[in-house]
Amino acid sequence: MEVKHGLGYQNYDKMMQNNIFYIDKTYFIKEWWDYADEVTLITRPRRFGKTLSMSTVECFFSNKYRDRKDLFENRIVWQDEELRNLQGTYPVIFMSFSGVKASDNSADAEYNNADAMKVTVKKIISLTYKKFKYIIESDLFDDDDRNYYASVTKNMTDETAATSISILSMYLEKYYGKKVIILLDEYDTPMQEAWLNGYWDKALSFFRAFFVNTFKNNESMERGLITGITRISKESIFSELNHLEVVSTTSDKYATSFGFTEEEVFRALDESGLGEYKEDVKRWYDGFTFGKYTDIYNPWSIISFISANGEYDAYWSNTSGNGLVSSLIQTGNPDIKQTMEELLQGKSFEARLDEKIVFDQLNGSSSAVWSLLLATGYLKILKLEYVGEFKEKSYTMALTNMEVRRMFKNMVRDWFDGSAEGPYNDFVKALLINDVEAMNEFMNEVAFQSFSNFDVAKGSSSKDAPERFYHGFVLGLMVELAGRFQITSNRESGFGRYDIMLTPADRKKDNAYIIEFKVHKPLKEKDLAETVSNALKQIKEKQYKTQLIASGFTQERIKEYGFAFKGKECLIG
Repeated sequence: MEVKHGLGYQNYDKMMQNNIFYIDKTYFIKEWWDYADEVTLITRPRRFGKTLSMSTVECFFSNKYRDRKDLFENRIVWQDEELRNLQGTYPVIFMSFSGVKASDNSADAEYNNADAMKVTVKKIISLTYKKFKYIIESDLFDDDDRNYYASVTKNMTDETAATSISILSMYLEKYYGKKVIILLDEYDTPMQEAWLNGYWDKALSFFRAFFVNTFKNNESMERGLITGITRISKESIFSELNHLEVVSTTSDKYATSFGFTEEEVFRALDESGLGEYKEDVKRWYDGFTFGKYTDIYNPWSIISFISANGEYDAYWSNTSGNGLVSSLIQTGNPDIKQTMEELLQGKSFEARLDEKIVFDQLNGSSSAVWSLLLATGYLKILKLEYVGEFKEKSYTMALTNMEVRRMFKNMVRDWFDGSAEGPYNDFVKALLINDVEAMNEFMNEVAFQSFSNFDVAKGSSSKDAPERFYHGFVLGLMVELAGRFQITSNRESGFGRYDIMLTPADRKKDNAYIIEFKVHKPLKEKDLAETVSNALKQIKEKQYKTQLIASGFTQERIKEYGFAFKGKECLIG
């Protein structure tokens, strides 16, 4: 039967029925069972097969699949006789929080989103109860049990929701005479939504109670398995789960169980008649590192590439889920934006990280942002060193691959206008033909639309708002003019540090540009025109053009501009 490279399958049983392309990862079941951790949390970037792995675990252990040995007879896991005897013998509770995403439809956004989030989670719990509704009709249960079972609805209280899964576990153990395996997929989706939409505290208390009752105060649980993208700090929602085994992207545990190894990718390309593309596929999609294992590929990108018969695209980064990352970088401090400039140029940087994501620190800590980008797969580790007396981990990191670089370039472009022919694009055109009047017109529109977007982070001050906008503006130039110009910012030249320098790749076609940003100082300057004059004066006094002249540019091929800002008002001269 022909193997189909279908996309979007997350149910193991359905994949097998439809003969969908599958790389055997069932050895994960043996690994997980042999480690024997009571509750395991595994974090991996999105689209790395977490949901499919959870479905595979369900299909293997769940007693509703007790007559489906055919699903595993030709798989690696079936080679273990002890595990073969466990197939189809456990009651399994499997839930996913992937759809817990509330939207703002109310003037009271915080209340509305928090309330909507809870209702969505309660619906998921209620549907889980309905899957096992047949057990409550047994003579093992009395009317009180049946009344409680009926009370588990989307309208149940928070207190009922918190204990609902532990009580369902108790009912299942009583019915089947065997403890329960609990699987929870994408546990952190509602927490990311809560942080983005401003109801973090309400979500925190709700989920802390839920996790403690489900995975700690649950004597009817045999094993628990949780997956997600981020490792939310234990202090936030797992404070009482001292038995939780956390397996992040820097751990060697289960390192090859999620994602495709290079050997698996190259074999799949050969089998699909696309073996000649291996080198470029590696450049585009390789780069993920889990523990000591390098050259891990995102399954979604590889299957998409094969399905498209060898067409390159940003498949993984186009599957949504970039909202949090975009928000953090757009509103990030100047250091974050300047590092992004270097990353988009293919450079690396060093940082000390804490793998635990403390959402309350994301707006003020560069380290927290880089930790999140590493966990979500947008950064890769090039080198790990232990530094200082306390042997702290220092990571050298870069953007993961070509696909991620393209995603970030599209993200920056969307910050300004989201269309190919918007005011930012018009500004760049005016700059290249030295039309100062048009530059002023377009720049004021760009500044008005974009300035506040770079200054909305909690705890940010208006003092560094111009610098936030400036570095965001530089990122925009890098995206629009990549390849045509070498774009550098805040670099030494002459006797000081210029703001932006554009050095053309084609010296016959394009001029070189030096741009200086200045914020209007009302006590020293009477108007924006004087601020522009001071900016131009600084370019001359600091001799910023020294570097360009030394490289062979004549004076007339170097264009100098001063940008003066007062609030959202801008003047260029």
